[in-house]
Amino acid sequence: MAGRGSLLAVLLIVAACATAGEGAAAAPAGQTPADAGSALPLRSVAAAAPLAPAGNERRLSLAEAEKLWRARNRELRLARMAVSGAEADVLTAGQAHNPQLSLNLASISPNEGLGSGGVRDKRMDSIVRLEQLIERGGKRELRVQGAEAALAAVRNDLQDTQRQQRQMLSAVYYELLLAQSRQMIAAETAALYGSSLDAANVRYRAGDLAGADLARLRIEKSRADNDFRQAAADCAKARVNLAYLLGLEREAAALVADDEWPPADFVASGDADLSLRPDIAATAARVLAAEKARDLARSLKKRDVTVGVQIEHNLQNAPLNSFGVGVSVPLFVNYEYEGEIARAEADLDIAREQYERLRAQAQGEVDQARADLIASAERRKNLENGLLADAERVARAAEFAYARGAMGLMDLLDARRTRRQVQLEASGARADHAKAIAAWRAALWSSPVTE
Repeated sequence: MAGRGSLLAVLLIVAACATAGEGAAAAPAGQTPADAGSALPLRSVAAAAPLAPAGNERRLSLAEAEKLWRARNRELRLARMAVSGAEADVLTAGQAHNPQLSLNLASISPNEGLGSGGVRDKRMDSIVRLEQLIERGGKRELRVQGAEAALAAVRNDLQDTQRQQRQMLSAVYYELLLAQSRQMIAAETAALYGSSLDAANVRYRAGDLAGADLARLRIEKSRADNDFRQAAADCAKARVNLAYLLGLEREAAALVADDEWPPADFVASGDADLSLRPDIAATAARVLAAEKARDLARSLKKRDVTVGVQIEHNLQNAPLNSFGVGVSVPLFVNYEYEGEIARAEADLDIAREQYERLRAQAQGEVDQARADLIASAERRKNLENGLLADAERVARAAEFAYARGAMGLMDLLDARRTRRQVQLEASGARADHAKAIAAWRAALWSSPVTE
């Protein structure tokens, strides 16, 4: 305990000296040394860790990514095609049945044959008949109303696809921004250990550094290099995911997220009006469609009428030409559509239950999104307003003390690891907060996408 207390005292003294001697020169104009220490030093290693092949970067802000997403996203295209199909269903539902035209030849004698002469002089009975089905019970109107309700549901499905895909786009975009941040932190760490190892080799040859300390630095340098390789791989994976959503698979290697993190003071305000959510509106439209299907099934008990008119030409009878009319109706002797009606009633009950279930799930989604947003905002503020600056100051103090022989190598390495860990946690907290904002907006559907 006494050793740690003395070490802490040394760090605090050295930190004060380092801040006084170096902070003023390192901080930009208008920025205090403390502010400079709290900022995440990422841009300084951009040259050492390019985010995409040189001269081939395609930098995208989130707004630019959304424009590409609206135009090229495959899920949105499929949802729009489904709307076109539902519109065709409405057109189909509103059409009346086509009439039936039939030609019958009767009274043909197998012994005497058809006789000589033209077609009209043949010994046979020629009948041309035209029939038209007339629907009763409002079947056509019910079909149209059901198809229109289904169309409204599919249009809301398109909006819901936009809602979900937009949230996914934000999450994937911020995953890439996080991966880039981690790659730059890893590059900075690897570069720092590289310069330390070069200096240690000089000291070791001069007999001023123990071989064990040199070996420790080599181990840390190898770890830092491996961390950088993994961070680069994670960044490549994030680019591929974003490229798919934007329909830019062939340009995945060139994509760079070039936007700022959302503000840390974002407030989750507003009440959830679940009726505005497109998934719930789509389910409500399907309930209406199920009601119309139930009514259509019941209307099957209303007998449809088939009306027919015919013209007959018969050389063997008098008169030679005659006409007739006919009416036919089905007889419900064996079956009265009990199964169709029962099935439609069951489908309506299912649609209503699905509507209530979805509303409950949506309310839970809103509550969870609010809780996640509040927690992620608190975690981000805690890291950015205190821990990040403290870790940076302690690390600079450790570098200052080690360079002057006032601190051992193990303590320096521990300070470096702490700073790197806090930097990674801060980047992760920013990403979590950004994704929580996107999830909150999707849960509330506060900013619907316009076509």
